[in-house]
Amino acid sequence: MTKKFLFAIFLAITSLLLTSRTVLAADSDFITYEPVKGPGAGRHIVFLSGDEEYRSEESLPMLAKILSQRHGFKCTVLFSVDADGTINPERGESLSNPDALDSADAIVMLLRFRHWNEATMKKFQAAVNRGVPIIGLRTSTHAFNGLPKAGGFEEYNFNQNGGWGKKVLGETWVSHWGNHKVEATHGEIEAVARKNALLNGVSDVFANTDVYEAYPPADATILLRGIVLKGMKPDEAPATYSKKRSSDGQEQSVNNPAMAVAWSREVKNEAGTVNRVVCTTMGAATDLQNEGLRRLVVNGVYWGLKLHVPRKANVELVDAYEPNMYGFGGYRKGIKATDHALGLKLRESSAEADKKAAAK
Repeated sequence: MTKKFLFAIFLAITSLLLTSRTVLAADSDFITYEPVKGPGAGRHIVFLSGDEEYRSEESLPMLAKILSQRHGFKCTVLFSVDADGTINPERGESLSNPDALDSADAIVMLLRFRHWNEATMKKFQAAVNRGVPIIGLRTSTHAFNGLPKAGGFEEYNFNQNGGWGKKVLGETWVSHWGNHKVEATHGEIEAVARKNALLNGVSDVFANTDVYEAYPPADATILLRGIVLKGMKPDEAPATYSKKRSSDGQEQSVNNPAMAVAWSREVKNEAGTVNRVVCTTMGAATDLQNEGLRRLVVNGVYWGLKLHVPRKANVELVDAYEPNMYGFGGYRKGIKATDHALGLKLRESSAEADKKAAAK
């Protein structure tokens, strides 16, 4: 065996090692993070990104990196995309590579008013009917709207009965209970849930999104309640005003009782299997800068899959994470799935670049 041949083998192995942890074709519109060794071995988590406001296209790749590289799960992130594969969260009809749902063992989702075609909805429904656990973030309570009658998915739409969000996650869109972009949220652990495994290592939860009005069903286990703060910083005092509930028109102090902002439940689906569900009305990309909230999501995956929940799961960021502030139209323009590969820092948006250029 010649030295030249051995060197060629060495180069091939090195190249394989460098590329094996991220599966991504140059023109791909989704991304898969191959796992390191860990307790998630053999399980595939599919992340569904698709909302115009809360930057799920930034946060879900970050969470997928943590779960693949810190915990050993294979993770695939799907996006709303333009025809050329550019990520565009305003494309409500789009979900890249829905075939990934065929092998999903768990789903983590942050969707808002999606109206996928019948074929994509059937794949989503099939995954749910297999009994996969579901972790729903923020606007996933109103994940679908505008679905056609064809295929029987019209009842999934946001409607007076709450649609899919109310039926499965336990709540739909009701209202902004705190003042949007003015009053942030402190996540207070529900006293009777302090020993719940889903809260292992969870503390100091802060979200710079506001509290949603929410009334989870009686079968839900409340994990966190949202204290409406007077401002947008973690050290702000709790708000003290009162307002009327949408549910019955009665007035109450905004923080007494505080609205539920995270809960779990087990739901029997139409196929007769059971989905373990964790829902939080927090979850914007900026919210997930908070270690405690990231840990709740990671714990939710373990709990959903009936794995031992770590005492304090490692949720250290894998790559630099500097999410854009939430808001309509505020997504980074020109980003593709390739920009979320391991080892990369997501580049600034074109609007940010233009702003910097103008300041020079």
